[in-house]
Amino acid sequence: MRPDTARPGRGARLIRRAVLIGSLALLATPFVIPTLWMVTSSLKPLSEIFKTPPTMFTASPTTASYAEVFTFQPFARQYFNSLYIAAAVTLITLVASSLAGYAFARIRFAGRNVLFIVVLTGLLVPSEVTIVPLFQMFKQVGLVNTHWPLILVTALAAPCVLATFIMRQFFIALPVELEEAARLDGLRHAGIWWRISLPLARPALSAVAILTFLASWNLYLEPTVYLTSPELFTLPQALPRYTDAYGGEMWSTQLAAATLSVVPMLVVFVAAQRHFVEGIAHSGLKG
Repeated sequence: MRPDTARPGRGARLIRRAVLIGSLALLATPFVIPTLWMVTSSLKPLSEIFKTPPTMFTASPTTASYAEVFTFQPFARQYFNSLYIAAAVTLITLVASSLAGYAFARIRFAGRNVLFIVVLTGLLVPSEVTIVPLFQMFKQVGLVNTHWPLILVTALAAPCVLATFIMRQFFIALPVELEEAARLDGLRHAGIWWRISLPLARPALSAVAILTFLASWNLYLEPTVYLTSPELFTLPQALPRYTDAYGGEMWSTQLAAATLSVVPMLVVFVAAQRHFVEGIAHSGLKG
């Protein structure tokens, strides 16, 4: 009797799993198809990109557009600019948000909740509202046409506020007994944050790292305002500049550059995917 009763339950689980996978595949189609078209079209001759009827793949792939990406403008330098700016912003945000999140979660002080609400209001202020006064401020200290505004503004703006919220929610969920045991060993807040809280917060840190890296990597308005030299440009600035002498779009070259620009984000997400999902689940952001 046991095998007979187990089979229907197992079959129902397999059906539910198949339905779930099929639903997820269907929902992912609007996101996967454009990305796949971008990658395959970067290998097509220009005459085939807008061919009617459209085709996903080409019978004569070519990598000439990838070579042109680096010869038309200093794309390698611009690629490095985006990489190191995103890495610097992510590192600063991880340190600042973990410190602030720990303070809001574990240190009791007057006005803590009010101050936290004030910090959260930073998410409600669009960057377009503050960019003009920030530009004037950086201009007065001679930092326009440098990467410092992109690093400082991004690391301490809305992405850092969201990161602080995620870290606070994660630290609140940690057992109080861990902190009490650390205090018995003579650790103060700084030691508890460094030796106890941070090692346990890897999922939340991974979520913060991915969200912050993505926010910095996709910046377009701020680089356009602060930077004027092509060798200082970031990738979002560089992509629209692949145009011919008549102002026409160099489609195959733009698609090749766009394909190259998504590689670091994919690598970061794949490397930290498991921790990212776990961090979001423990931070109270899930539905």
